[in-house]
Amino acid sequence: MGALDEPLTKLVGDRTAKVLADSLKLRTVGDLLHHYPRRYVERGQLTSLDELEIDEHVTVLARIEKVTLIPFRGRKGDRLEVVVTDGRSRLSLVFFNQGWRQKELKAGAQGLFAGKVGVFNRSRQLVSPDYQLLDEEAGSDAARQFAGRLIPVYGASAQMPSWKLSICIETALTKHLDDVGEPLPAELRERHELIPLPEALELIHRPRSQADREHAQSRLRWDEAFVLQVALARRRAADSALPAKPRRARPGGLLDAFDARLPFTLTEGQEKVSAEIAADLASEHPMHRLLQGEVGSGKTLVALRAMLAVVDAGGQAVLLAPTEVLAQQHHRSIVEMMGDLAERGLLGGSDLGTRVVLLTGSMGVPVRRQAMLDMACGEAGIAIGTHALIEDKVQFQDLGLVVVDEQHRFGVEQRDALRAKGEQPPHLLVMTATPIPRTVAMTVFGDLETSVLDQLPAGRSPISTHVVPAVEKPNFLARAWERVREEVAKGHQAYVVCPRIGDEEPEPKAAGKKRRAAAPEDLENVADAADAGAGSDERRPPLSVVETAEMLLKGPLAGLRVEILHGRLAPDAKDEVMRRFTAGEVDVLVATTVIEVGVNVPNSTAMVIMDADRFGVSQLHQLRGRVGRGSAAGLCLLVSDMPAASPARARLDAVAGTLDGFELSRIDLEQRREGDVLGQAQSGVKSSLKVLSVLEDEEVIVTARAEATRLVAEDPELAGHPELRTALESLLDPDRAAYMEKG
Repeated sequence: MGALDEPLTKLVGDRTAKVLADSLKLRTVGDLLHHYPRRYVERGQLTSLDELEIDEHVTVLARIEKVTLIPFRGRKGDRLEVVVTDGRSRLSLVFFNQGWRQKELKAGAQGLFAGKVGVFNRSRQLVSPDYQLLDEEAGSDAARQFAGRLIPVYGASAQMPSWKLSICIETALTKHLDDVGEPLPAELRERHELIPLPEALELIHRPRSQADREHAQSRLRWDEAFVLQVALARRRAADSALPAKPRRARPGGLLDAFDARLPFTLTEGQEKVSAEIAADLASEHPMHRLLQGEVGSGKTLVALRAMLAVVDAGGQAVLLAPTEVLAQQHHRSIVEMMGDLAERGLLGGSDLGTRVVLLTGSMGVPVRRQAMLDMACGEAGIAIGTHALIEDKVQFQDLGLVVVDEQHRFGVEQRDALRAKGEQPPHLLVMTATPIPRTVAMTVFGDLETSVLDQLPAGRSPISTHVVPAVEKPNFLARAWERVREEVAKGHQAYVVCPRIGDEEPEPKAAGKKRRAAAPEDLENVADAADAGAGSDERRPPLSVVETAEMLLKGPLAGLRVEILHGRLAPDAKDEVMRRFTAGEVDVLVATTVIEVGVNVPNSTAMVIMDADRFGVSQLHQLRGRVGRGSAAGLCLLVSDMPAASPARARLDAVAGTLDGFELSRIDLEQRREGDVLGQAQSGVKSSLKVLSVLEDEEVIVTARAEATRLVAEDPELAGHPELRTALESLLDPDRAAYMEKG
């Protein structure tokens, strides 16, 4: 075990090591050295207090303005209130029954103050914060430690404030800096003028100037980009060496028959992407391709044409969907598009066709058994389903293509289990309806070839989006329901989306005025609830489907046919509701995000999203894509209680301001940080990215990819680069290693 793998107990003692592990997931010396500062402050450069977010754990550098001891009325005890300032704004520090702190918290002193930002009487405050004064005359440890250099501010916790982390990191630097290895080849460092890693670690933690910090970050950025790109390059090399059965559509076969029946011509983008996929399918090595594009750009049609090509070549194709609603929708739409080509062997079926079967966990035993038999004997050329397709007893005669829809909802093991059902590795097509900026795709899906559909098919209608500020302008909300009634009067249909189901157990009567937030299982795929401030004591629980539907039926939508849809309904009930909505027998569908992807009802023209600020930017874009799918224009109304100047409203304004999914994905990524995206895509664990920005560091990523590809071609096993191999093992913990191996 190397020195950097040494447990922190040996460095800082059992008690501190436990706090570091429990609160910050830092367990080794290496973890500690690679826990970089979030930002730096200079002496006299006070933190801007008006930018502090509620519920955020912060460390601020501020000056004490006033100290007041306030006795409690009619009972023992007191409250010490310390007001600190940045020169413009103020923040209250509150200590209960700690009047003795008056002796050290003097007006005029500067210090670091750490705690969770709360609100009392509309003013921000920290209750019982940790602090470290930076008063030179007092001779504090922090004053001496940071003398003459920038003060690092670390991602910290209530149990481990930033300056205590600094002390631990200083100890690690002093004892172990000489033990740090060098993962980047010397010629690469020389080519790109990068400083050695030990020097970079010292400068990132102990910078004396902004130039020091920039030198360090430049080097550390390269480490993150290069090691990740080496991992992806090795994966690409391994995939290219695997054998696969070429799958070419035969002239005059099923694909040609399908194309001849299409009532429209493919877009230029669909033609181009289909050609790329056809070339991959004809290869003797497995295809690994990511197909991404705008909502409604025709990804399903492109995927279906690939599946038909594989069936033409004698193989079978599978489409894996994340929900039963989406699987059923795919099955309905594909059977409808294919007509008698989907009914081979049945009365009226075409001899050129094949069988298209559906398999979900809720199907009855006889239907399920027949579908599995059709797959096993090869009668079914196309199988569509949910996780039920992954079960061991599901077999295929000759699985040639796996299509994974909304891949981010599937774990590594699930995709691997499905691909393992082929005698040879089947071709893989991954689809996502969430547009991904180029550099993100290159970093997150760097082992996949990427195809982009950025054109909408002819006949798709524009969607207008507006923010409805329900608190500031309640008449706007009333007008929103009028617009829904107007659309229904024209013969169209509408969606109302809520973040919560609302059929949970009645909550017990609690003491005080606090109401509990919704239980996690009651929220369906609300991406940014925490980011939007959900769960804060200042906010009510999210609106629910059950309560909203009841309110609409009794009030603004009385007399209309209103029904509900959510993930906890019985599968048959969900399918029946969607069937009736698709058939136009329901005017308004009140639903959770279960309708987010894949649901295609061209007659739906209006959508009202309640508590829209509780959803992510990309998620709102996906939801909006459910309307305007026919000849009539679409309308999306984003209802929010959040004030005009809040970050949450800024997000909603961004969604209302553009229909460009790629632009919105950049905004979404800037807010959520790429670490969330990378962690999810790679393995579902914490991201390794700390200084690399996949949006801002495109040049580094592109260059690192080229360097990594060259190095892996010369030395696939990294035999000549032991330190790089060690860094790779550190990046690919057991979970990530499994991901990279399985794909």
